[in-house]
Amino acid sequence: MKIYTKTGDSGATALGNGERVSKTHPRVEAYGAVDELNAHLGLLRSQGIGERRQSMLLKIQEMLMRYSATVACCKGYEMSEDDVAMLEREVDALQAELPPQRYFVIPGGSAAAAQCHVARCVCRRAERLMVKLGETSGGLSPTLLRLLNRLSDYLFVLSRSIQVEAQGTEQLWQPS
Repeated sequence: MKIYTKTGDSGATALGNGERVSKTHPRVEAYGAVDELNAHLGLLRSQGIGERRQSMLLKIQEMLMRYSATVACCKGYEMSEDDVAMLEREVDALQAELPPQRYFVIPGGSAAAAQCHVARCVCRRAERLMVKLGETSGGLSPTLLRLLNRLSDYLFVLSRSIQVEAQGTEQLWQPS
């Protein structure tokens, strides 16, 4: 099978249901942002962040693949509140190990912590694009929006955890 089909050369692509749409269609933009997020999570997994974290990120990547396929196909896998609850448990567990946050964190630090911040920003963009898709096309699962919201929280807390573990401190923004 050839990887190129030439069917997208004119700026159109096919959704999973066969419908042809512009590559700028809100549905394509939304699942494209989730795909980009997934790639950033793959990069993060390669950063030597520990087996437990890598395993969790792989679960999240698999979950994002299912949900992205659902958005691309306009139907598909069931969205589960269990996935949202899993992220909430992970956020709570990580946060319990961290010092209280009193100031904004300046993104950066170790390479892995900085990669978490990039992934968090892409996640927020994916969330905004999903909201836009829901407003223009309707029928978007509220569970998916909750999942992306929790995932950005998870990535923020994970960045703090990685940074504190790697360097013992975070760069905090203290307004003057």
